[in-house]
Amino acid sequence: MTSELNKILYVEDEPDIQAVAKIALEAVGGFELKVCSGGEEAIAAASEFYPDLLLLDVMMPGMDGPTTLSELRKLPGIENVPAIFMTAKVQPQEVEHFKSLGVIEVIAKPFDPMTLADNVRKVWSENQGSA
Repeated sequence: MTSELNKILYVEDEPDIQAVAKIALEAVGGFELKVCSGGEEAIAAASEFYPDLLLLDVMMPGMDGPTTLSELRKLPGIENVPAIFMTAKVQPQEVEHFKSLGVIEVIAKPFDPMTLADNVRKVWSENQGSA
């Protein structure tokens, strides 16, 4: 695992949310972003992109976030990449369930575009020692 966060594989099916997050993470945060609209696309892209972090929407048509994460974990080089879910489902028991699936954090939607990159960076640095 690298100690610096540069490349994020971002999976989100809503074009409006994709656009806002892309600006927040690329323009504001300075990250290199690979945006995918669904799980299958993310699985196809992950092996070539080699992200430092996975940022996944939970509720998507077809393959949802937890299923996408479990499929990504089967790919060589992706099995230990830290993952964050982004979802409107942030009740404590839901967050606990998501963390049991292996994500390091759950970011609530709607998110603040001006602080998203900082939040991601903070979660990343807090979890560098625990992976």
